[in-house]
Amino acid sequence: RWCDELLSEMEIAPEWMPSVVESVDITGTISKTVADELGLYTGTPVVGGGGDQAAGAVGNGIVQSGLVSVTIGTSGVVFAHSDQLAVEPQGLLHAFCHAVPNTWHLMGVTLSAGGSLGWFRDVLCESEKDEAKRTDRNVYDILLDKARKASPGSEGLIFLPYLTGERTPHPDPTAKGVFFGLSQRHNKSYLIRSVLEGVAYSLRDCLELMKKIDIPIEQIRLSGGGARGQLWRQIMADVFNAEVSVLTSTEGAPFGAALLAGVGVNVYEDVEEACNTTLKIDLKVSPVNENVLQYEEYYNVFKKLYPQLKGQFSSTAQIIESKQN
Repeated sequence: RWCDELLSEMEIAPEWMPSVVESVDITGTISKTVADELGLYTGTPVVGGGGDQAAGAVGNGIVQSGLVSVTIGTSGVVFAHSDQLAVEPQGLLHAFCHAVPNTWHLMGVTLSAGGSLGWFRDVLCESEKDEAKRTDRNVYDILLDKARKASPGSEGLIFLPYLTGERTPHPDPTAKGVFFGLSQRHNKSYLIRSVLEGVAYSLRDCLELMKKIDIPIEQIRLSGGGARGQLWRQIMADVFNAEVSVLTSTEGAPFGAALLAGVGVNVYEDVEEACNTTLKIDLKVSPVNENVLQYEEYYNVFKKLYPQLKGQFSSTAQIIESKQN
């Protein structure tokens, strides 16, 4: 239901608001006009559905306690199912109703995950883009091949992926991206690998917050563009010190929405059955112990950098704003 207190504060009349429904509830049917336009049958049921991340979580089977998804698109999202409402005391994790009726989800977000690698490609990789055109290869495959030439930990080069500010665990629009520890030893291979590792460190920040409020993490499932690269999958397994898995289904949110619709029209008894029936694990990646030990040391440096730079981020933002005004 809608929160009466918030509606009152914002002077919004309750009767202006639509009905609130569960994600598997039928909310109506398609009219003849819409059916004709879309090529569907008149009377086709319309089911509530869910937001992009909640539907994506259903598409990844994150519908039971202990299951967590890590999705790397432009942003990076760590998403955990919870049978009861759990709240991070400082409000650093989002806590929402899940698309699974009568359950909740916790979510942490790195704003520039795949976006960091995309920025690097756009700004510093003209030769790789030219090579991709000549050889008809994906430019990201070329970048990952170069990153493999650098050793785990990038010889102390640490990237903070705060190119558009940050959301979790640092809700700070003034935060900025940083290459820390740069030296003459570092070539482009190290720069690329440090971007991959920095994003993984940031996603681990989200996982650590979940652990602090006793959210069980028994299986981590990867999805999104970042999950397609073998190197990035291995880096995440090593940084998280946990086995990670990838499903055969790659459609994510659209597939999850379809499963919710299937539950709504009784193709499946509930969301859990829908996921258990349709989703299969394609591959698993185990952490490499030697890499885990090295990443643990660098992660301990990574998590100290933002607190030390926070004041300078703010000061720089003020200078930029004063020049713009």
